[in-house]
Amino acid sequence: MHTPLASALMARSFPRLAEWIRDALLIVAGSLLVAAMAQVRIPLLFTPVPITGQTFAVLLVGAALGARRGAASLSFYLLQGLLGAPVFAGGKGGLIHLFGPTGGYLLGFIAAAWLVGRLAEQGQDRRVSTALVAFLLGEIVIYLFGLPWLAIFVGWEKAFLAGLIPFLPGDAIKLLAAALALPAAWRLLSSFHSQKSS
Repeated sequence: MHTPLASALMARSFPRLAEWIRDALLIVAGSLLVAAMAQVRIPLLFTPVPITGQTFAVLLVGAALGARRGAASLSFYLLQGLLGAPVFAGGKGGLIHLFGPTGGYLLGFIAAAWLVGRLAEQGQDRRVSTALVAFLLGEIVIYLFGLPWLAIFVGWEKAFLAGLIPFLPGDAIKLLAAALALPAAWRLLSSFHSQKSS
């Protein structure tokens, strides 16, 4: 039976594996990608929020895995961090980091992955223009979680100055890169399947 979820990129890539094995592997792989990209980190002296590759990975994981698996993958990522695995930015882990100044951004990853995944299931990741809109919405969701949380620690003015404005140029680059990557992956996958069937 065809479902919107089945149209997610990775689900189409491995159609013959048992569904639960495939889902488990994809969820773990997505969490490991986010953990790896979290170590691509540029600390900033004026804010507790570093520049990382996490958001790029979160957007890709959501789009590639779909809403449920994407959210599950990011939930598993946070669980690893809660248990002390060094998966957060700078190789950090533990409860204190989830409930520290950047904890809102981390929680926002789950909601962003779900939203981007849902839009991808509707085919919004197939073209650069629509993928860009989907990823922009995902980025906004991360900030909707992250900024109020950061404001508890530093106040609203500093939250905007230290938790939003410095990251906008880098976020624009990451959004564009992600928007280019997914449609290209779909084209590659379609080409692969057409070659196999010919």
